[in-house]
Amino acid sequence: MQYKISNTFLEISIKDLGAELCSLKKKYDSTEYIWQGDEKYWNRHAPILFPIVGKLLDNEYIYENTTYQMGQHGFARDKVFDVFIKEDDYICFKLVDSKDTFEIYPFNFELYLAYRLINNKLEISYKVVNKSKKEMLFSIGAHPAFNWPLEKANKSDYYFEFEDTKELERLPLTQDGISDNKKILDLENSKLYLNEELFKDDALVIENLENKTITFKNTQDTRSIKMSFDRFDYLGLWSKPSGAPFICIEPWHGIADFIGHNKKLEEKKGIITLLENEIFESSYTISI
Repeated sequence: MQYKISNTFLEISIKDLGAELCSLKKKYDSTEYIWQGDEKYWNRHAPILFPIVGKLLDNEYIYENTTYQMGQHGFARDKVFDVFIKEDDYICFKLVDSKDTFEIYPFNFELYLAYRLINNKLEISYKVVNKSKKEMLFSIGAHPAFNWPLEKANKSDYYFEFEDTKELERLPLTQDGISDNKKILDLENSKLYLNEELFKDDALVIENLENKTITFKNTQDTRSIKMSFDRFDYLGLWSKPSGAPFICIEPWHGIADFIGHNKKLEEKKGIITLLENEIFESSYTISI
């Protein structure tokens, strides 16, 4: 089922499956900013990544001497969320643990995913509550995909603009996990010009970005998407290098396994630990 909220400037639609944002438009403009999905390329829009971000080595992890199987980016994106609060310009969804989740993730939790419209800005918030009688280990992240190009401009007209940034520190992805052999991407006046060749080795995984703002722009018109993601440790940038007409901007609390990781969840880089009844909260914004 889809739910809509709006204000004077924006209107959005969200599915209860995965509490996934599936449309973002200006109130009086037909331009769709969110990728609408296509099985030829990628049939999602903006999934939540929980309780892991990225891929585990051999799709498994070890916790308390037990090995658990879990696919890339976890399970929350494929679960139906309940509507917790619904207002004209705000909606909050809730997911709790179940017998099915406990079999692959042995923690009791509450997960809240909220959308609030503030003028021409969409604020997306996460809240995780540990309901286990022990420490809870998790990662969480975003995966919104945007149309590339947005309208009549060509894909080659687009670039990412960062704030006061000369270079990006990239962690290369390989078939065997993330390499700690960091690479440097030089920027041109804080701009990264886009082409499909950038993604031939999968996503760009950016670490140690000081200014947590990125803007998706083009040289032909004024349409743009600005994302701010304070407190997120990592940023993923991804598209399929096969002519796919979308691009993803992904703030992450967490990261895929590194090459040679021992698979122990508590030793996974980027993992978050919550004490019993402790709450984790985070948010990012999208402005158009």
